[in-house]
Amino acid sequence: MAAKTLARGMGTFFKDCEHPESRWSKCPHEYKIRYRNATGKQTEESGFATQDKAIARLMEVYNAKKSAPQSQRKAERIKKYGPMQFGEYVAEWRAGQRHLSVASLRHLDSLLENHLFPAFQSRRMGTFDHKVVDAFIQTMERNGAGLATQANTFDKLRAILLDAHRLGLYDENPMDGVKPPQYDPKRAVIPSVEQLQEIRTAGDDAFLLVVDLMSGCGLRNGEAFAVNLNNIVADDVYRVTEQVNQSTKNYAPLKHRKAGDYRDVPLPARVKRTIEWYADKYGAKDGYVLRHPLDLSKPFPHYYLDNQWKRIKQAGKVEIPDGMTIYGSRHFFASNCLSHNIPITDVAEWMGHRSIDITYKIYRHLMPGSIGRAAKILDLGLVA
Repeated sequence: MAAKTLARGMGTFFKDCEHPESRWSKCPHEYKIRYRNATGKQTEESGFATQDKAIARLMEVYNAKKSAPQSQRKAERIKKYGPMQFGEYVAEWRAGQRHLSVASLRHLDSLLENHLFPAFQSRRMGTFDHKVVDAFIQTMERNGAGLATQANTFDKLRAILLDAHRLGLYDENPMDGVKPPQYDPKRAVIPSVEQLQEIRTAGDDAFLLVVDLMSGCGLRNGEAFAVNLNNIVADDVYRVTEQVNQSTKNYAPLKHRKAGDYRDVPLPARVKRTIEWYADKYGAKDGYVLRHPLDLSKPFPHYYLDNQWKRIKQAGKVEIPDGMTIYGSRHFFASNCLSHNIPITDVAEWMGHRSIDITYKIYRHLMPGSIGRAAKILDLGLVA
């Protein structure tokens, strides 16, 4: 008796007669199959009229064996996590967020305590679906939560529920069909070139250096506070590697980035001269140019810049656009890039935005490719 073996683990099919395998297709005898069942016991079945039917049965048995452990594990996960309360599940999930910086974890905890736990802490994980998520978004809207808060809270809830979905708690993704809150940032208030020139010299030397880094390289204020001579990697390139965290008051990874991540940004000649001028005048410690004015062993403090900005505005000696904050210096960088036709994809990367959507929402109105200009360009092509 000859037997035909399929792929490993699938079993064999054969005919229990005197005919060789080459004659099976014309032989009147039925096919038999042999395989090991889920418990490992060898099993034999007969009564298959054709080879295809015998193979189809082996495939059926094989697939059933493959899916059985997976289905069992899924059932065990549903049994464990389905009845679990949201607060307990999130405690486990948060312990796995080791990639987040200290500041990001603080932000996460704030969203949990102020928004997600009040709504869901005792809810069973197995009861979430798109209706529950939709109702939560509507509740945030009724309670007057800011759009940025709504968007950030929704992102965290989505991450948690997608984690549960991957475990198999839901047959359908509970976020499917849910329209997320739309973050619509306020229109950026940007100084003119003349206003920026006055603003940058309205404070002390440290203020001038920070404004130059923000307006010339697009740095956030915390990133400017961590300016380091060693990060000038070329005459026209500055490598942003860290920031001074406002909460911890220490050096920390960049926003939305892991430790060791960096981004390279353009370094205008004037900004490079300002960095080197400041370092020559005040010195540098481990390459760091800005230090705490009262304790050189500490990083530059956020409050120092904020206090100067308040004094400059109160003095009224410099023309400052209505509604402008110190962050307007960074907005100037984006405006300067986009008005000179630098691609918004590059601008988004240089500014360290997590998503280019944020760049579009804040600066779309600054892009020179307006509808009117596009119409004129297209018309030229039509009449050519």
